[in-house]
Amino acid sequence: MNSGKTFLIFGGINGIGGALTEELLSQGHDVYVTASQPDKAGQSPLPSERVLHVDVLDHASVQAAVDTAGQRGLHGMAYCVGTIDLKPLSRTTPDDLMRSFQINTVGAFVAMKSAAPMLTTSKGAVILFSSIAASRGFANHSAIGTAKAALEGLARTLAAELAPNVRINLIAPSLTDTPLAKPFTQNPKMSESIAAMHPLPRLGHAQEMAKAAAFLLSDDAGWMSGQVLHIDGGRSSLEKSR
Repeated sequence: MNSGKTFLIFGGINGIGGALTEELLSQGHDVYVTASQPDKAGQSPLPSERVLHVDVLDHASVQAAVDTAGQRGLHGMAYCVGTIDLKPLSRTTPDDLMRSFQINTVGAFVAMKSAAPMLTTSKGAVILFSSIAASRGFANHSAIGTAKAALEGLARTLAAELAPNVRINLIAPSLTDTPLAKPFTQNPKMSESIAAMHPLPRLGHAQEMAKAAAFLLSDDAGWMSGQVLHIDGGRSSLEKSR
């Protein structure tokens, strides 16, 4: 095995999590990832024993994944599991809201609670993924906007509580070209329309988010905690000229 650090990436097969896995491997680190379906193991560059079957709604399986990845210590963790559930309020149900909250927020809470003792020992770091919808009001985003805003509050609270031993930061992307976003990106006209809403008029790339996440997990970001890094083509803070 290499002499790098050990990281656990929840949702580390495709999209941003998959790109982060590749980035950390390229830096010489040991990586474990989780997948919601056992048959996804073949999509990962990792050996099958490092692809852990986890349902983030099953808290025991989250703890088991942390225990497996951290057998020799755990230096960092990324929670890359999420949803994009966009509906008008008239069609959004309390169950929709609770599902979004359970997957995006409660799952991250359980993962951090499970890993906190190991990360405290190693003085490790956590990266979470929020959304531009947590800070800007977008129609049809009541479920995901609520869940991601709660995630940001959770991250800041735990970053304060676990300091100085554990650093916790977030990345808040705008729409990124990943399998999760395929319903919005597979239609060229829709994709172009969304891209044009950004001052930097394109969609995000998974590799961009992964490189930023790897930085936040590294010692180079050792004086950063409780921060939300917006990688969103300027959409959260700039008004595009018309």
